[in-house]
Amino acid sequence: MSDLAAYGSLFLAALIAATLLPAQSEALLTALLLGGAQPAVLLVAVASLGNVLGSVINWLIGRGLERFAKKRWFPASASQLARARRFYSRYGHWSLLFAWLPVIGDPLTLAAGILREPLWRFLILVSIGKVARYSLLAAAVLAWI
Repeated sequence: MSDLAAYGSLFLAALIAATLLPAQSEALLTALLLGGAQPAVLLVAVASLGNVLGSVINWLIGRGLERFAKKRWFPASASQLARARRFYSRYGHWSLLFAWLPVIGDPLTLAAGILREPLWRFLILVSIGKVARYSLLAAAVLAWI
């Protein structure tokens, strides 16, 4: 696999994995690390960038969904939104450090958009969590080989 194909595939896998679509980027990152053809630091950077941009897509969707909150078909009631706002005002932006977690990470980034988390803070916190996750995975794989 050429470097461009490797980086492009990893970026796309990480981007899709961070959206609400079901996907996984860890297996591809692991395979590329085991292959040893690309520098680990660059692979971590590409995976992190793709994953953060996927989270930004969720944030943007959340920002757009906010205008539909009063519609009957909206998936959350007014009381659920109020509870989410209370939770988010208490733990909110710090919870974005866990946006990398399976199952809860994607909804967290969507909720951040709905609840109008500033993009600059969103980017900082989500980036810290995602870079840490891919760095730990890379360190574990490289320590194993």
